[in-house]
Formats: sequence, C-alpha cells, structure tokens
Amino acid sequence: MNFTHLDSDGRAQMVDTSQKPVTRRTAAARSVVVLPENVLAELTHGDELRSAKGSVFQTAILAGIIAAKKTGDLIPLCHPLGLDNCQIEIHFDEKQQVVIDCTAIVTAKTGVEMEALVGASIAALTVYDMCKALSHDIVIQETKLMAKTGGKRDFHRAS
Repeated sequence: MNFTHLDSDGRAQMVDTSQKPVTRRTAAARSVVVLPENVLAELTHGDELRSAKGSVFQTAILAGIIAAKKTGDLIPLCHPLGLDNCQIEIHFDEKQQVVIDCTAIVTAKTGVEMEALVGASIAALTVYDMCKALSHDIVIQETKLMAKTGGKRDFHRAS
C-alpha cells in the first residue's frame, strides 16, 4: 500500500497538490454521544439541551465550525483550507443519543474529509464539556466519515 503522506524513505510529507485540478469537494462526518439518563433528565428542554453554561447544542455547533476552520492548524499534514461552507446539525436519535452531523464544502485541490471529521469531533467534545458537571459517564461512541464527493473517488456510507 502506498501512503501519500510518506515519501519513499518512510518520512512524513505533505502531499503535493500543485498539479491537481480545483474541484468542488464535500464531506460529511458524524459523531454520536451517549448521555446518561440523569443528564438527559436534568438538561433536556424539548429537542435541546440547556445547561448553566447555556445551550449545549448551539455552543457545540459554534465550536465545531471553528474547529473545522482550524483543521490545518491541528493536524500536521493537512492543507490549510478556506472553507466555502460548514454546517453542523445536532439531534436526538430514536435511542436518545446525540447525533452530530458536520458537512464541509470547499472548492480546492484537496478534500475536506478531515475538516468534517474535526468539526463533528469537537462538537461532540463540547457536548461532553458542557454536560460533565452532571456526570462523567458520557461516551463519545463514534466518529466516522459518512460521505465525500470530488477528487479521485466518491464515498458514501449506508449509515
């Protein structure tokens, strides 16, 4: 297998995108947070969580967008990208788990998978941070790429 972030001697390198075409690229990532019953009971107000710090979901959305914009500063070999758009949606699923979906869009020579994954991850960590005063039994269950378009090949996960 050929890893693009390693040179022929196995040293880390940034991928050279100078010869790649500029295309519209999108990526969607999802994080799932499981909250204990006592946290849900204490903080749930309709379809929202509200803590003494404020709206959990709105704070998580802002944190996720900021993080997605800073991905190139956080992950050493990521190209810095000026995102065209970043949207985060948060809802409860049928199991009362918090589902965080982050979609990132850019017109560039490289993809935005990492930006979407970072956005979803930091939003999940923000939910944890805002709820941890009530319980440390909060689980960030998973973070995964759901879809990407543009570049060499598209990807779509069933769920």
